[in-house]
Amino acid sequence: MAKSSSLNVRVVEGRALPAKDVSGSSDPYCLVKVDDEVVARTATVWRSLGPFWGEEYTVHLPLDFHQLAFYVLDEDTVGHDDIIGKISLSREAITADPRGIDSWINLSRVDPDAEVQGEICLSVQMLEDGQGRCLRCHVLQARDLAPRDISGTSDPFARVFWGSQSLETSTIKKTRFPHWDEVLELREMPGAPSPLRVELWDWDMVGKNDFLGMVEFSPKTLQQKPPKGWFRLLPFPRAEEDSGGNLGALRVKVRLIEDRVLPSQCYQPLMELLMESVQGPAEEDTASPLALLEELTLGDCRQDLATKLVKLFLGRGLAGRFLDYLTRREVARTMDPNTLFRSNSLASKSMEQFMKEKKYMELDPCKMDLGRTRRISFKGALSEEQMRETSLGLLTGYLGPIVDAIVGSVGRCPPAMRLAFKQLHRRVEERFPQAEHQDVKYLAISGFLFLRFFAPAILTPKLFDLRDQHADPQTSRSLLLLAKAVQSIGNLGQQLGQGKELWMAPLHPFLLQCVSRVRDFLDRLVDVDGDEEAGVPARALFPPSAIVREGYLLKRKEEPAGLATRFAFKKRYVWLSGETLSFSKSPEWQMCHSIPVSHIRAVERVDEGAFQLPHVMQVVTQDGTGALHTTYLQCKNVNELNQWLSALRKASAPNPNKLAACHPGAFRSARWTCCLQAERSAAGCSRTHSAVTLGDWSDPLDPDAEAQTVYRQLLLGRDQLRLKLLEDSNMDTTLEADTGACPEVLARQRAATARLLEVLADLDRAHEEFQQQERGKAALGPLGP
Repeated sequence: MAKSSSLNVRVVEGRALPAKDVSGSSDPYCLVKVDDEVVARTATVWRSLGPFWGEEYTVHLPLDFHQLAFYVLDEDTVGHDDIIGKISLSREAITADPRGIDSWINLSRVDPDAEVQGEICLSVQMLEDGQGRCLRCHVLQARDLAPRDISGTSDPFARVFWGSQSLETSTIKKTRFPHWDEVLELREMPGAPSPLRVELWDWDMVGKNDFLGMVEFSPKTLQQKPPKGWFRLLPFPRAEEDSGGNLGALRVKVRLIEDRVLPSQCYQPLMELLMESVQGPAEEDTASPLALLEELTLGDCRQDLATKLVKLFLGRGLAGRFLDYLTRREVARTMDPNTLFRSNSLASKSMEQFMKEKKYMELDPCKMDLGRTRRISFKGALSEEQMRETSLGLLTGYLGPIVDAIVGSVGRCPPAMRLAFKQLHRRVEERFPQAEHQDVKYLAISGFLFLRFFAPAILTPKLFDLRDQHADPQTSRSLLLLAKAVQSIGNLGQQLGQGKELWMAPLHPFLLQCVSRVRDFLDRLVDVDGDEEAGVPARALFPPSAIVREGYLLKRKEEPAGLATRFAFKKRYVWLSGETLSFSKSPEWQMCHSIPVSHIRAVERVDEGAFQLPHVMQVVTQDGTGALHTTYLQCKNVNELNQWLSALRKASAPNPNKLAACHPGAFRSARWTCCLQAERSAAGCSRTHSAVTLGDWSDPLDPDAEAQTVYRQLLLGRDQLRLKLLEDSNMDTTLEADTGACPEVLARQRAATARLLEVLADLDRAHEEFQQQERGKAALGPLGP
């Protein structure tokens, strides 16, 4: 039974942030860290004290993570970015409420002594001789310590306290991975038993030493189970300083999902019920698992459930039937065609999951900044009418290429999506055949494509990975006008002139000209042969040869000897598929080098100090002779780094003989820059992080994990099902009176629900059996088999 842990994080917005710039504003962005590892960076929102980010991440983690932290910083073009404040959430705080955290939290000040990270390796013995008791503390090494010096390293030493006694190790210069291998012996003094405390410090020639972290063990622990192994460093115990809101606040949404996934055979009955659901008449279905899921699932959970269901049916090659089933249910219960797919139903959410130079221009007189036109024009300020005419020309100039690109994209739309739209088009046309509803079949499709895809992508291109940063306020306003125009085109111009934004009227003639082109585009989009997806593998979303990620990176190989310079990095275009990691000088060049993904043994970050460069990662591979080789790749920012790390780790996840440790530095000047060891073959000094990946739609399908999510969602409504269909002795009379259903339909509903409850009970028993096995193995401990 596999264990899984994923953290859903949404950085929503900030408020009342302090001004860090002379302009009286700030340029804030947010770093998201898990156990001091940066997993995401939001875009910078320029000139704002109340920034909105709205960025969401899913991080797959090992089960033993400790802390999630959000750091808000002010970006500076010169010098270091200013730290505004932070929020720290322990694993216990996140799991206290199963629904997670969704609230405003005041930022706290960043105390350097509390910014500790890393681990220390100790072996402690309690000895007795003729002189009394002696504590022997073997300080072996430490790893991943916080960098305290400008070089990106530290000069660490350890200080051991036991009662009134204290001793220190030697200082290891310029490393975050010190190896001491020193034994410190302390004698017990009269008095009560004392705890053992080991502190790590960064030695400074000038000024006071910097604290790096500590561990402490109680007298009882020292007596019964003397510590031996790796221990996480902790800050000095102190209450976190409450800024009282002086540093502003951050609104975040955090939810930790931990689960145990059973072997595949345990989910087969549930999978069969789900697959059977799409075979029957959807219009009358009220008892299948899919119908019950939609009834029992709250709106805030439907998006995650829709993602899992789409992947489940896609893996079985039945995504088309699944979407058609939901479409028929939605269409059958919709009486007003104007409300079709407007709600957050399971149908609309599932279709969403299946699919996913600056100019000043303004048409709204209330928002026109005529003074701005003086600053950008050599002819003085424009009048309101001139501003409107200029803006209209710019808008139509941008909209023309946008509409051209949309209507010309039929061939680039995935075949499976075109088939889904074809089914949607047919079902809506059958439900609303009247002449006055002739546009409904177009609006059903354009509601997804234009209102939920094209328009949002234009409005917030950062959230669709179309650009690295959020637009500045001026550009954002221009994008909003373009998004409104594209949304009006997607509505086929039906609401033009009916809303409050009558200042858009000058644009209406152009929009109406585009409507006929959109109708023709939608007709061509659904003109596709076939009724089912073909060739979709059952265990992966893409074939192994498909490109998972690509783009320009800076690349260098490890050098056999000598000083590696930063100029050894060369620009290369990189492709990653499920089979190879390939490089060439440009996308058009024939690939000049490739690495089999099956040879990858580790994918890790590289310390900035290794090459004096940020955002570098290493890909460690093993050849046929067993020798290890390292390729270094530099990304342009931390988000791109995290995305490549995640993609490479997922692609190489099935590989055997993965490395448990590696060097986060480089071998230069005859030693490792991280731990200062002189042997190139020296064992790695830092743990690898192969389990930390970012969630993405292109993740490999995992039917067992997805079925487990469906099972958990059904469990939440099990009592409601029992009460509604099984426990009421007068259910036949009640249901027939309320719904008008015939006895045959009621009997079918009861039988289907009873079967579903039986499947849930079987899964309950399977989970309990595996948990008992785990408890038994834990009880055996090291003496077990």
